[in-house]
Amino acid sequence: MLTELVHQKSCKKNKLITDLDTGEIACTNCGAVLSERVVDSGPESIGLTGEEYQSNSRVGRKISLKMIDMGLSTIIESKDRDSTGKGLSAENRRMFYRLRMWDRNSRSATSSKSFQKAFTMLDGIGAKLGLPESVIEQTAYLFRKIAAKKILAGRSTVGILCAAVYITCRMTNTPRTLQDVAKAGNLNKKNIQRTYRFLARELELSIETYQPTEFVSRIAKAANLPEKTERLAYRILDVSAKNGVSASKNPMAMAAAATYLASIKSGKKVSQLKISKVSGISAVTIRDRTKEILKKVGGEING
Repeated sequence: MLTELVHQKSCKKNKLITDLDTGEIACTNCGAVLSERVVDSGPESIGLTGEEYQSNSRVGRKISLKMIDMGLSTIIESKDRDSTGKGLSAENRRMFYRLRMWDRNSRSATSSKSFQKAFTMLDGIGAKLGLPESVIEQTAYLFRKIAAKKILAGRSTVGILCAAVYITCRMTNTPRTLQDVAKAGNLNKKNIQRTYRFLARELELSIETYQPTEFVSRIAKAANLPEKTERLAYRILDVSAKNGVSASKNPMAMAAAATYLASIKSGKKVSQLKISKVSGISAVTIRDRTKEILKKVGGEING
């Protein structure tokens, strides 16, 4: 309302039109924009089929944290002409020249280059690990948070990104091991582990550990084991957890040992080598964990 009053004093003609594409109300005489993004509450359109109605949407491109500009990019044309084709004045040409220069410089900033490299890799790692879109968005948010704390300097962008992916998987309860992330990012497992601990300390994150039960289904399906064996593996892990066998043990190793033991008990024996291959845990570790389970809770499992 205040804008309209000011405009009425400055422009005597006061001829207003509404741009249906941009939702702006502007004066045809002086070009002043009085109101922006007017919401059209009317129907989408008339005479459409059910399928066409469902496919129509008023919203534009969604905002995404994994994009450098979050999907809110700006484009300033190089032509020094307005929407009607008239040439701009000398003062406006100088102003738009500076705006183009600032826009170009903002895109070539160091942080933008880091984001471009990181988010390109994030798409690749997410595809390899089969991560849902929500986890990828959360990882992008965490990476931006890391960049805001200015702790990227002197460190590998890829290493920081992989550690951020692992942290997000842990926080969102998405079962992906450190070895999975290292393989997807083509990095050394120890480097990611070191970076993960550094980020957890710097960002003061409290991250819960994985539970062995989260990996049973993955191992069982990869080893082509039936659902009965999978349920028995869950029972073995439940009994082991109640008796403190799982404490301070690698969750994947415990899941692999329980699945191997369940396959023997259910008569669908699978070799330790195959379980080792699908779980990424050495056969020696699986054998040791199996012995521990049998030693401490063997009676309860057999019963």
